[in-house]
Amino acid sequence: MASLLSSNSPALSHYEINPSSRFEATTLEIEETCSAPKPKGTKGGETSGSWNNNEREEMGMCLTWKDVWVTASVGKNEMSKSILEGLTGYAKPGQLLAIMGPSGCGKSALLDTLAGRLGSNTRQTGEILINGRKQALAYGTSAYVTQDDTLLTTLTVGEAVHYSAQLQLPDTMSKEEKKERADFTIREMGLQDAINTRIGGWGVKGISGGQKRRVSICIEILTRPGLLFLDEPTSGLDSAASYYVMKRIATLDKKDDVHRTVIASIHQPSSEVFQLFDNLCLLSSGRTVYFGPASAAKEFFASNDFPCPPLMNPSDHLLKTINKDFDQDTELNLQGTETIPTEEAIRILVNSYKSSEMNQEVQKQVAILTEKSTSSTNKRRHAGFLNQCFALTKRSCVNMYRDLGYYWFRLAIYIALAISLATIFCDLGSSYRSIQERGSFLMFVSSFMTFMTIGGFPSFVEDMKSRCLNEKD
Repeated sequence: MASLLSSNSPALSHYEINPSSRFEATTLEIEETCSAPKPKGTKGGETSGSWNNNEREEMGMCLTWKDVWVTASVGKNEMSKSILEGLTGYAKPGQLLAIMGPSGCGKSALLDTLAGRLGSNTRQTGEILINGRKQALAYGTSAYVTQDDTLLTTLTVGEAVHYSAQLQLPDTMSKEEKKERADFTIREMGLQDAINTRIGGWGVKGISGGQKRRVSICIEILTRPGLLFLDEPTSGLDSAASYYVMKRIATLDKKDDVHRTVIASIHQPSSEVFQLFDNLCLLSSGRTVYFGPASAAKEFFASNDFPCPPLMNPSDHLLKTINKDFDQDTELNLQGTETIPTEEAIRILVNSYKSSEMNQEVQKQVAILTEKSTSSTNKRRHAGFLNQCFALTKRSCVNMYRDLGYYWFRLAIYIALAISLATIFCDLGSSYRSIQERGSFLMFVSSFMTFMTIGGFPSFVEDMKSRCLNEKD
């Protein structure tokens, strides 16, 4: 044991002395990462032939961006405001890239820019490449998990994932294969114990917030995307739920044999969650403060006279140092005897990163990944029109049947209305006056039915919202 420790000690000391060495990767390693297909295997009851008879396993997807600027038009005069300023970076398969920074720093803007989801009032410049090519993200090759969970509250966890599998997966897969894919995805995210529990929502008890987030991730990874975007997946969760959600995300490629590239924006992770990150992109006011291995961020700040206090969460220290919202001075040493304005601290860190070896290594990595051009991403097929109609109709019927306010309450109103009208318009006779009374009766019924039909529109909107966001092309 002593000999093993002594043989490993030089490597450890080397990393401690020179954090930037963690960036180093040869051209051959990068080419293998981005172009070599992942060997197929079996996992947890997954048969090697049931899922891949009609689908070719996707290669890893390398995403690079260089000198990206994003401006938005604000106000009546449509004045331009810079949101992102000259960002450069990369994301490689099998790694988790975390985008961090204080509120309003541009985390979600960068994520939307990389995913091609910017609004019409924004203008983007710069180069964003996938596997060395400028191409749009094809259906099934990428997925985006939004910050808000758009799930039907009346469905169970298993039903939500199974219906999504019927809508997203192609008709070349049988129902049994789709069900097997859905069940395996549920086990991947650790939701097998809640498979028969309703999702729940306002006024209805259901699964926890962390489980809802995992259900949303389940729905998005059904197509086995090679590129996964997550917008603040830990928002609204406690530290334990955040850790388990991020741990499942970080270990997805070990479970389903997909060499997946994961990019997530994180607001304020715990120390355990921070250790799960491979690379870290730290932003402040749309500028890059740090990009590199998450484990080397503390040493970068310490080298610029912003050391992290002992026993303090590294992410708390990083965000506290570059947060200028509260006009507080930043401490220069552990004793707190010297302070400088936060704006000055941010300027020091930004300039230090621009002139550092880390930035040069990032530029080198981006150049290597850009030169290595591989095959373009192929768009995958989803379910046919008839199968989608059948699945949506069945899901809508289940939703209406279980919605107390939409179905049963309306049924009670109809019964009460029928009894009331029957007693009011009983024995109308056959005189000329009865004709007018029958006309009033028909007018009242048609008007009431029209308004009751409009009353069911909110439930329809909820169903359509879930359809558009979760089973989008």
